[in-house]
Amino acid sequence: MKLLLAIDGSAPSHTALEEVAARPWPPGTQVEILHVIEPIHLWTTATTAEELARRGQDLLTAAVAQLRTAGLEATGELLHGDPKRVILDRAGQTHPDWIVVGSHGSAAARFVLGNVASAVLHYAPCSVEIVRARTGAAPKILLATDGSPASEAAARSIAERPWPKGAEVRVLSVVELVLPPVVALLEPPFFHSSQVEELRGVAMKRAEDAVQTAVGIVSAACPNVSQSISVLLEGPPRIIVDEATQWGANLIVLGSHGHRGMDRFLLGSVSQSVAMHASCSVEVVRAK
Repeated sequence: MKLLLAIDGSAPSHTALEEVAARPWPPGTQVEILHVIEPIHLWTTATTAEELARRGQDLLTAAVAQLRTAGLEATGELLHGDPKRVILDRAGQTHPDWIVVGSHGSAAARFVLGNVASAVLHYAPCSVEIVRARTGAAPKILLATDGSPASEAAARSIAERPWPKGAEVRVLSVVELVLPPVVALLEPPFFHSSQVEELRGVAMKRAEDAVQTAVGIVSAACPNVSQSISVLLEGPPRIIVDEATQWGANLIVLGSHGHRGMDRFLLGSVSQSVAMHASCSVEVVRAK
């Protein structure tokens, strides 16, 4: 497994570094730690530029040493440019399985796509983890699934990694009743009660099948698995975030459906909305 860990010396990036060091990874996992120095302005002196480079290199040296002490293969890379662009370009060159970044900003700030984590989440060619400080010692992983190939890829990503004793996984699926399109001008749409019940039954069966499939995938790696099915009363992102909060999850894992362009920019997907609003770490898995 290959990780690209972006750090900038801030408290959130230190949290990301600590999480990577503390979490078990498959044997042979390689971590490239990337630190990006932003463009030097014309009025910045050469001495200041040299100082920034020295501090950046010291930061990388310490981070590499920390991960090697934790038993990981780690290297450091110091680059210059816009952090968002450099991280994405580096991922395109080295093809990591994961990009790991810390989360900056308050809950209100997460609505704005101005920070590095948001840009990486939108445009990364691989899976992304946005790390927030962990609560609790053992991993409590909430896997949200809808039965799609993207959700199955998220389940497999959990199964492919070793988890410590005491780790828990809860598999959640949201029952979303999808009614057929109806054009209503003056009169409300009318559905026979049997039709509604049939659609509800189909939706429930779909959610149950999604949960059972995911449980079958992750239980081999983490036997402590529970299940949860929620009937849609709010939007799926809110249900997932609320479930994570109430259960005390410190990691949410869900699949990305691979939207491109404007779909991503508008934060239309469930995965992106959850990543922006969750109070714990979030992994958005993209199928290889």
